[in-house]
Order: sequence, then C-alpha cells, then structure tokens
Amino acid sequence: MYDLSCNLSDLTDKVEALVRRSGDIILEHWRHPSHVRHKGRIDLVTETDEAVEAFLVQELQQLVPQAGILAEEGDAFGPGTDGLCWIIDPVDGTTNFVHRLPHVGTSVALWDKGEPVLGIVNVPMLHECYRACRGGGAFRNGVRLAVSDADRLTDSLVATGIPYTIREDMPHIMAQLAAVLPQVQNLRRMGAASIDLAYVASGQLDAYFERGLKPWDVAAGILLVTEAGGRISRSDGAPFRFGDEILATNGHVHEAMRDLLQTAAQTVAQPGSAPA
Repeated sequence: MYDLSCNLSDLTDKVEALVRRSGDIILEHWRHPSHVRHKGRIDLVTETDEAVEAFLVQELQQLVPQAGILAEEGDAFGPGTDGLCWIIDPVDGTTNFVHRLPHVGTSVALWDKGEPVLGIVNVPMLHECYRACRGGGAFRNGVRLAVSDADRLTDSLVATGIPYTIREDMPHIMAQLAAVLPQVQNLRRMGAASIDLAYVASGQLDAYFERGLKPWDVAAGILLVTEAGGRISRSDGAPFRFGDEILATNGHVHEAMRDLLQTAAQTVAQPGSAPA
C-alpha cells in the first residue's frame, strides 16, 4: 500500500520516469506507418494507443496497487474518479500522430476523492515533459512553470478544440468563434487538450476552452494549470467537473473569457441574435 501523504514527490518522480519510457514507444512507432481503425466517424485509434496504454496500466498497477484505472482505450476498474484512480490518455492527439504532426502527448494523472494528486503530460516528439504534484508546483523538464501575466484579451493568445460531435455542435462552435476571435490576440488549435492545458500552465497560452472532453483529456492538465497559478472552471465560471465544458486561464482574463463564452451560449439559445 503506497502512502501518498509521505511519498508524493517520490511517487511523481517514478510516474514521470514511466511516462517518459512510454514515450519511447511513441517515438519508435513514429518511424513506421500506423494501422488505424475508427472508434467513431472521425475518432481514431492505432496500435500505438493500445501499446502505450498496456505498458502504463501494467506499470502503474504495480506502483500503486490500491488505485483503480480509467484509461481511454478501454481499461477501467476500481472505484473510479471518486476514489483513488489513475486516469490515462496514452496518445492524446491520435489524429496528429496519424498525420505525423508533433503535438502528441501522453497524459497520466492520479486522482483521489475527486481531486488531482499528481499529473504528467509528456510530449515526446517535442522532448517536453510537464509534471505537477499537489502543493509542489508545476515544472517542464525540471524548470518551474508560471502562468502568463496577460490581463487584457487583446494581449491573450487563446486555444480551443473541436469536439468529435462537430456536426451536432456546429452552432455552438461557430458562436464561440464569433464571440471570441474578434476580442483576443488570436486563436490556436493544437489538437491535444492535455498539451493545451500544459501550455496555459507554462504561459505560452493565456486561455483555453473546449467542450466534449473526457476525464483522461484533462485530468493531468488541470493540476498543471492550478499548480502554475492559473484557474480552472466550467465555461460559465462554476466549479469544473468531468464532462463540463472547460475554461482554463492564467486567472487574469478568466472573467472576461467566461463572459465571451456566455455570450456565445446566449446566441445559440436565441437564434438570430449576434454576439456583442
């Protein structure tokens, strides 16, 4: 039985080492053609997703035997996110991986009683590994992170993502773009939520929002942002829970971003009105 209260920093070191090792699988597979199958119309999975997940599940079970598992490609057992649980996205940005775009991450988090304990986001193609443990700060390759100090939307670089339910969510997506784009410095889409959150933590992005995400997309990144001094909420400012539309910012532009996203929501609710 692993004692989290006494060994959290040591445990984070060990998890980081495992996740970096899993990155070697991605690097090796990067050199060869991918065998792709569809989980949905545009939701892809490869043998790389499955190989990385199998490695991490086996190793993490040995590290903290009492913890459950929630992983993207089907591994799930134990108490779930309300108890002690590993939350794993083996290849965040599978579409990027298939097209050999380097924004591909592996996200591993340990949650306990609904709160993040530690989080790792490894981006092997860019040789960047982000880590955080509760109360211990956030780091990239050993260098401490802090969110940006931008306090105006016109100075803010913002990221978002497009959900797999793009056909059903098109009015909402377009309303958000219409509300946000004219007010901010510019908008980016990386295609990997865990990396977007890591970039908010590192100050490279000032804000990020997205809907339709799963726990494994955000579990590690949430801790990175908060430990770097940022803020996480639902898009309407309420406390975030898995399944909600997420808003992550440096804290300074949080209310302004929330107001823009609420303007977009009102536009969808009242067809024919235009964003302010």
